[in-house]
Amino acid sequence: MYKESELVKIAKRENNSKRNYLVINRFQAKHIPTVPSNALKLFDCLANKIKGTIDCKKTLFIGFAETATAIGARTAVNLGGFYMQTTREDIENAEYLFFTESHSHASEQRLVKTDLDIIAEKIDNIVFVEDEITTGNTILKIVNIIRKTYPQKQIHFFAASLLNGMNEEAIERYRENDISTKYLVKTNHEPYISLAEKYNCDGEYIKTYSTNSESVNYHTVGGWVNGRRAVKAEEYNQACKELANEIIKKINIQKGQTVLVIGTEEFMYPAIYTAYILEKNGFNVKCHSTTRSPIAVSSNPDYPLHCRYELDSLYENGRRTFIYDLEKYDRAVVITDSDLKKNGTENLIGALQHSGNENIDIIRWC
Repeated sequence: MYKESELVKIAKRENNSKRNYLVINRFQAKHIPTVPSNALKLFDCLANKIKGTIDCKKTLFIGFAETATAIGARTAVNLGGFYMQTTREDIENAEYLFFTESHSHASEQRLVKTDLDIIAEKIDNIVFVEDEITTGNTILKIVNIIRKTYPQKQIHFFAASLLNGMNEEAIERYRENDISTKYLVKTNHEPYISLAEKYNCDGEYIKTYSTNSESVNYHTVGGWVNGRRAVKAEEYNQACKELANEIIKKINIQKGQTVLVIGTEEFMYPAIYTAYILEKNGFNVKCHSTTRSPIAVSSNPDYPLHCRYELDSLYENGRRTFIYDLEKYDRAVVITDSDLKKNGTENLIGALQHSGNENIDIIRWC
């Protein structure tokens, strides 16, 4: 079993008056480059906490965007049933349930009601999957919305997370609302405010890039399954397997090469899974993702993040995104389901090249 000290690093949020700190998980493959097998092992431990406690075939697992989408997907893949994620993206021909994360840098969240209308008749349980739960208010908001939207349906609600920092008042509120919790590590957030404040924000901040397109190879792979829409977990799993196998055929990585695999914003699990398959094939692989989280970086060696690249989004022109602590690898592979907005794509390529990466593959799953 994991300990808090193994997983948790505290970083400082940028210009966020509601919560000055951010919990960074070393093995989550989001902000910190991570060996993919370490990420999946962590996610699998959470799935094992749930296994046997509910009828998973009649369960919808919901991963929270953006940091917990991979955790939710992996949990569903392990246990079966259905999967979908919350999203901040626009989806064609979809109606939504809207709710907010009050402490987040991008507070609006959505769940596709169009699909939930169909799934509601097939499920008895909904499991919300998070990387961490602190107050529990966000999940409580969406639980209340779902109960009001489907008053005729008796659904049992669960909140599953890698970390749980709920205090006694929050735990009691969940008991009163009949929401069960599952988690790997109990945390105490009281020291985190002072921990974040002690660091100077004197890391490396990079915004300007020059891009050499000659070292970039573009590929498309069909068979896309959109995790923002409700899907059977086994179908999503099979699609991710086929994606990974097709990518490995296309990019032809040489034995002994070091490989970086990057996911984009909400799109995390297919990238982590592909990185894991590469690792199983004997490559030295790290994986992480672009993010909408503006986190301060520091030169302090105890601080989790030291270098920040600011990017335009691959999904939406003008949206600030970031990637942290890029290093040089023999091959860098970006896997995305975006439509590759020009500025965002060039920014990410420029950031990779600035950090020494000369052989870059951009994979679009469509």
